[in-house]
Amino acid sequence: MEWRAQGEKIDPACMPLLQLANTAIDRVAPDPAPVVAEILGYAETDLVCHWAPEPPALTERQREIWQPLLDWSTLALDAPLQPVAGIVAQRQADAALAALRALVEAQTPFRLTGLHLLTVVTGSIVIALAVLAGRLDADGAWAAAQLEEDYQIERWGEDPLAVERRRGMRVDLDVAVRFVALLGTPGL
Repeated sequence: MEWRAQGEKIDPACMPLLQLANTAIDRVAPDPAPVVAEILGYAETDLVCHWAPEPPALTERQREIWQPLLDWSTLALDAPLQPVAGIVAQRQADAALAALRALVEAQTPFRLTGLHLLTVVTGSIVIALAVLAGRLDADGAWAAAQLEEDYQIERWGEDPLAVERRRGMRVDLDVAVRFVALLGTPGL
């Protein structure tokens, strides 16, 4: 599809799926350890583990959207992560981190590349793994990852400077979701 969309001159910047495939082949496959380490770094500071202490409306929204993801992480991944109120990271249990490590290390270079982009864009290894497992689609991942920002926009309006940043993040998320979908049946 990306190749067919090219004109007389090839523009790799207009082929994000090809870029991800090339990354998987040229950078991840020869040495997956740095990518694995970066993804696992999110486990200690995962977005879905940092709940707002207030206002109650935001905390309730986090409970509605994030708690099911944390429950899924516990039950399906055997990786119970503990949420905290605020931004100070809490040390997660070694067993949970080991379970996440095993899942991430088990991925093929292509799935690892998609997982990496999903994790970076969402700020959450849990959201990224939920996409990889077929539990969340692009809209669900976006809603979970942008929950707090969406709340602030509803309350205060959209920051004109943030519009372009969010648009770019959504494009990256959609590309990552499409990339892992093209790899075949979801699952971990």
